[in-house]
Amino acid sequence: MNSTSATPQSTTLSTSALALLWFGASVSLAEILTGTFIAPLGFQQGALVILIGHIIGGVLFWLAGYIGAKTGKPAMETVKQSFGQRGTMIFSLANVVQLVGWTAIMVASGAAAARFLVPQLGTAAWSLVIGGLIALWIVLELKNMSKLQSVTAILLFLLTILLSFIVFSAEAVNLPASAAQTLTFGAAVELSVAMPLSWLPLVSDYTRSAKRAGWGTTGATLAYFVGSCWMFMIGLGATLYAGSGDVAAIMAAAGLGVAAILVVVFSTVTTTFLDAASAGISASSIYPKLNPRSAGLVAVALGTALAIFAPVNNFMDFLFLIGSVFAPMIAIICVDFFLLKQDSSSQMVNWLNLALWLGGFALYRYSMTWDFVLGNTLPIMVIVAACTLIAGLLMRKFRPALEAKAA
Repeated sequence: MNSTSATPQSTTLSTSALALLWFGASVSLAEILTGTFIAPLGFQQGALVILIGHIIGGVLFWLAGYIGAKTGKPAMETVKQSFGQRGTMIFSLANVVQLVGWTAIMVASGAAAARFLVPQLGTAAWSLVIGGLIALWIVLELKNMSKLQSVTAILLFLLTILLSFIVFSAEAVNLPASAAQTLTFGAAVELSVAMPLSWLPLVSDYTRSAKRAGWGTTGATLAYFVGSCWMFMIGLGATLYAGSGDVAAIMAAAGLGVAAILVVVFSTVTTTFLDAASAGISASSIYPKLNPRSAGLVAVALGTALAIFAPVNNFMDFLFLIGSVFAPMIAIICVDFFLLKQDSSSQMVNWLNLALWLGGFALYRYSMTWDFVLGNTLPIMVIVAACTLIAGLLMRKFRPALEAKAA
């Protein structure tokens, strides 16, 4: 077993295994909660927003995943192809921070829901239980846990169907008129894009193990697309029809009992496992002597501690911060890989791409004041991609002359 990665090159995953892995990742309380934020638009517009946002996010998810599957490199290694050996450090560090943050958010939300269902344990105890299960998932690794992951994904699928029937058979309620004005269509699209976008810095950590690059990436993308849209719809329906965005309360009122606990705990574990394991992989790209699995376990411990002691419940601003960092990064990587077909991994820093990313980051933050109908991510990525392509073509044209003049 290769000790430099949580998903070593000797481990290959079939298309079905990747699909089950990413469906399990999509079944998440955080995804359901994000769906509740869209409820002020109503069901029809809310459903349209979810579809549009996930099509945009799904295309980006596929592009990022395919690069990893084609090169066989984890996510932060593919970043070196555009930003160089040292240039990638910024993104590796940012990725570790955001993944530990996601671990904390997921553990906290799972523990809060589980405590509602079984209050005798308390939030801290449930956080430790969930954190312990996530650590177990990391210790087992993908090669050894594929059957367990498949069983868990199927179980979650069945329980999600049951939850869907409960939510959409509830008596319809109307939101107050004032609530309908709290969210624009474009802002809702951006929320829908933001969740799949948050996976872009780590999707290659898993698709790189695909037996067949194209099919494996497509299977993972479609599974996540379907699962994530479904979770958003449950959140939307829970708010509009059940009158509450608290899924744990809905499950408790329906008398699901053990089934509710299974949904809460295993959906949290199968999603957060990917975050924590990838935090270890990114940490090892910063300091290669680190064992990724051990670093992943440290990420679980830190995330669990933050879940217990820090206020991590409101994550909308966190989602947008992730987008501002990683959307321009992915745009540059995609242009370099698919269009310019250039590799800067032998350089220490690709200063041009780093400058383009910094401009994209600033533009994204500024764009938060816009009200574009398709959200912020798509126009920012198109602008950054166009600038990267033009700059790359110009450099290719004038570099020989500049090098000759310097000589």
